[in-house]
Formats: sequence, C-alpha cells, structure tokens
Amino acid sequence: MSELTFEQMLEDSLKTIHTGEVVEGTVIDVKPEEIILNIGYKSDGVLTRNEYTNEPNVDLTTVAKPGDTMEVKVLKVNDGEGQVLLTYKRLAADRGNKRIEEAYENREVLTAKVTQVLDGGLSVVVEEVRIFIPASLVSDTYEKDLNKYAGQEIRFVISEYNPKRRRYIGDRKQLILEEKAEMQKKLFETIKIGDTVEGTVKNVTDFGAFIDLGGCDGLLHISEMSWGRVENPKKVFKVGDVVKVLIKDISGTKIALSLKFEDQNPWRDAASKYAVGTEVTGKVARMTDFGAFIELEPGIDALLHVSQISKEHIDKPSDVLKSGEEVTAKVVDFNEADKKISLSIKAMFAEPKAEKAADADVVSVDIDAVIAEESGDAAE
Repeated sequence: MSELTFEQMLEDSLKTIHTGEVVEGTVIDVKPEEIILNIGYKSDGVLTRNEYTNEPNVDLTTVAKPGDTMEVKVLKVNDGEGQVLLTYKRLAADRGNKRIEEAYENREVLTAKVTQVLDGGLSVVVEEVRIFIPASLVSDTYEKDLNKYAGQEIRFVISEYNPKRRRYIGDRKQLILEEKAEMQKKLFETIKIGDTVEGTVKNVTDFGAFIDLGGCDGLLHISEMSWGRVENPKKVFKVGDVVKVLIKDISGTKIALSLKFEDQNPWRDAASKYAVGTEVTGKVARMTDFGAFIELEPGIDALLHVSQISKEHIDKPSDVLKSGEEVTAKVVDFNEADKKISLSIKAMFAEPKAEKAADADVVSVDIDAVIAEESGDAAE
C-alpha cells in the first residue's frame, strides 16, 4: 500500500463525521467479537458483535474478512479511547423497517428462521427486525409445544406493524388456512362417491377415526371400519397411519369413509356357504336373553335362538354358553336380502322325520331391531 501524501493526510485530518451518519468502511481486522474498519476518518471504526446482529454468539470471522467493504452507521464519534463506535444492525433495522412496512402494506409472504421459542410464541428476524408470532397465530390448531419450530424456516405475513412501539406481529395461521381452503377446493373437484383414496389418520376417537385426505378430513365411523365387528378403534388405528379408504358419501364439506370394499364383502358367496341345512361352526360373539349371536366369519353373524340351543328348556343362553365359545349348529333359515341367518343346535339331533317339526319351532327374530333396541338400552 502506497504511503499517503501530506495533502491526503491533511484532508483526512480535517474530515468530520457525525453521530447517525451512514458511512462506508473497509474491513482491516476481524476478531470473533469485533470488526475494525477504516472509515476514512482520523480514527478507525469499531463494530462489536452486539452492534452487528441480534443473533447471539455469532463469530464475526465467519461473516467478514479484511478487504470487505460495508455500510455502517456512526453510533458514537468518540468512545473515550479515540475510536468511533459503529453499528450495522441499526442501519439494517432502519432499512428492515421499510422492508417490513412494504411487506405489511402489500401482504407479502415472508420467510425467516425461528431464532427463539418463547412461552407465548415464536421470534424471527427479518433484516435485523425482530418479529413476534404469537402461539395463537403459529398454526390453525392449538399446539402445546412449539419447540419443534426451533431453527426452522417458516412462512408468514405481517398482521400488525407499529414502528413507534416497535411492535411487529407475524401471522402464520392465515397462510395455513388459505392453503387448506385451496387444497379443499381442489380435493372436492377431483373426488366422487365410490372413489378409493389414500389418507393419513389424524385423530382416533371411540366412535371412529378422522382421516386427512389432503384438504379435508373424512370420518371413518366405527361401523365402517370392517365387515366384521370393531370394538375399539384405538386398537385398530393410530395417528399417522396411512390408509386406503372408500368414499361412501359426500355432504357439503363432510366426507363419510368406509373400509367395507365390495370385493371383500363376506355376503357375496354367503348363499352357497350357508345354505339351509348346512352345518357351520362359529364363536359366540354376544348374548341376549332371547339368544346368542354366533360369528361365522368377520361380517356375518347368525342368531342361535334360546329355543334352538338344547332339547331341554333353557331360561337364557348364558346358562349354557359363554362368550368366545365355539359352537356347531345347522342353518335353518337364510335371508340374503335382509342378511339374516338363523341357526339351530336342536336340528342337528332331530330325527329326519322330525326335522320339519324342529324347523317349525324356529323363532323369526328381527336381528337389526334387536341390535337397535340393545343400543338404546345401553345409551340409557
């Protein structure tokens, strides 16, 4: 570097700077905690880490090197040691304020990394302007733990801009709701009743599971989870499971789902498997005072009336049967239209001539009505 002439040194000695002035400097030395700049003044300028950025523990040797030029603002002309104190973050904040104002007025979507997870929300920094996103505006659903957002880049809009109070509020919830509304619109444009779609289990309750179809949730009711009986949905599904479901019904924005695919319908070949006179084996699924329901296979239950359990008189099925017990009986009635099957153990031991009389003893029971009545009693 050539030596300065007397005239240049004299000019520099006469140069003045003022607090708040924006100057350009050249980096002449960098330490982890400070940057020294030549600002064309009789004293060098000092830029500390705290005045470079709001981000904690930044190593300044990773952001600047000797020879770099940068614009800074004069914070103090003489720090007591003959040096000029400089700030970069406040200059950036001034410019950032303008940037945030424009984003607020134009409802621009901003992207920034979460620098802090606070008790009441998230903190992000955009061009040295700290923006607070309240917990209520982080998502469209309540999130108890926000720590998963630490260090993540998130998208948001500015919902409140008040530079006088240094109050800058971000809103991520708006974007999520808008995105979901757009996804919902596209979903309903593409699906129809009878379609098979893939979804993710979002929530499981005692009465069913809610499946996220990508834009809208559908309800998979407990009665539609299987052709067989499901006692507890939480033992069948867990949050995060990916399932293929059948769209059973669409009503407005409500979608009813089913796992009862027709090609798996056990009644498709039931007429041949459970023809009258066929001996079958099943397990006692449940009992009432008038009879026992025998599960022949998942989705097909048959009624074994109390009068058909034994030749001897029985007051109630539980006197001789227990849940889960395997029993063998003869099919004495098959009603495919109503999906009802009646069984008899007595008929298995009847004399050939007496079979007709035994069949005459079979009591016709409306199984659906009985189940509905049982459900009503349980609810009371």
